[in-house]
Amino acid sequence: MKVIVTGSKGFIGKKLKSALEKVYEVIEVDFNDCWMFLSHFDDWDEVETIYHLGAISDTTADNPIIVNQYNVTFTLSLFQIAIAKGIPVKYASSASVYGNGNGPINFYAISKLTVDIWVEDHLQEFSHIQGFRFFNVYGDGEEDKLKRNQSSPVTKFIHQAKTQGKITLFEGSNHSLRDFVCVDDVIDVMMNNDKPSGVYDLGTSNPISFLKVGKIISECYNVPIETIPFPKHLEGKYQFHTCANTEWNHEFMSVESYVKNSLG
Repeated sequence: MKVIVTGSKGFIGKKLKSALEKVYEVIEVDFNDCWMFLSHFDDWDEVETIYHLGAISDTTADNPIIVNQYNVTFTLSLFQIAIAKGIPVKYASSASVYGNGNGPINFYAISKLTVDIWVEDHLQEFSHIQGFRFFNVYGDGEEDKLKRNQSSPVTKFIHQAKTQGKITLFEGSNHSLRDFVCVDDVIDVMMNNDKPSGVYDLGTSNPISFLKVGKIISECYNVPIETIPFPKHLEGKYQFHTCANTEWNHEFMSVESYVKNSLG
């Protein structure tokens, strides 16, 4: 059987594709050709599941029309086909929908919340659908995100420790707490759970501060920590606390264990 994976060239998408290829024929949908795919693909009856991870994921994206076109319009077009064909769907949402407790604080988050609300309004029309609000996903395979300065703090700090001999933190990082979740755990939960249709948080429910992450890596790599002023361009667009609500029957990797394993 076949599965469709959008966003298969992204950090999480690559990991998911690799896991799925052990069992399925994976049909990859590239960001640039997504509309062409919808108009030309005709093997829907052979598709067992749609994994939709593709999106404009830059939280600083400032063109709402383009963000909406790909993150909302394309997504809902794909989902309507899934409904018509009776194909189960698993898709990537984001913890960014929560903002700092008062809802989305950027166009990316607004687009994700828009889709989640639509899904919840049409839940009974799907054969099965699960949305996963990813929290701060980290892990092996973030090289491309590092180049774009969009990697997780875990990966960014390890890279700094290895290449610069120090770790750089924003001032006040002790007050910024995130729910850091390893990408391998994300893939495992996505592929192997028996929950009904719905939109779920996917995190550890155990947030830790950026400062703690920095200290863990600093101690493991024996490098100092330096602080820099909080960037002006992130003011008003930055989440200072995230924590997943949903508890999964899953033993999540801790940041400390991951960092220690990275030394090997």
